[in-house]
Amino acid sequence: MDPGQNEGLEPAEGQLARKINHLIATLYPDKRTRPGFAKLAQEIREKTRSSISNTYLWELATGKKRNLTQGTLATLAEFFGVPSEYFLNDEVAARIDTQLELALALRNQKVRSIALRAEGLSDATLDSILTMLTQARKIERLPPLDTGRDRRPESDG
Repeated sequence: MDPGQNEGLEPAEGQLARKINHLIATLYPDKRTRPGFAKLAQEIREKTRSSISNTYLWELATGKKRNLTQGTLATLAEFFGVPSEYFLNDEVAARIDTQLELALALRNQKVRSIALRAEGLSDATLDSILTMLTQARKIERLPPLDTGRDRRPESDG
């Protein structure tokens, strides 16, 4: 069974299952090579040295089980490289998901190339490039991105 195939069932599966499925899909974006729950449980054991059964993992990912022990929470957090709060706090999850989206985008060599070439350009030039990219996304019928454009790193304190 494909760990990411239940992604469209959010109301029935619940927030925990949605978050687990999102992390699985992020870690393994290609559905064709995404491991099943048995292989995933094995990878979790190998990486974290903590055991989780493939059945329990499947139950969590499908919403059949919604309770996590502290140990399982810590194991999943370690495996996926997120803080434990990701599974408990929607604000933390949203912040981490934004970072994961950026990491996914940067897997693409052409996206990395564009980002690297933009370094050092003036704010006015960057704004023009962003406008062009927004128009290109519209032409390609891609959804707009919530980029936090009005936030400047210098204003974070």
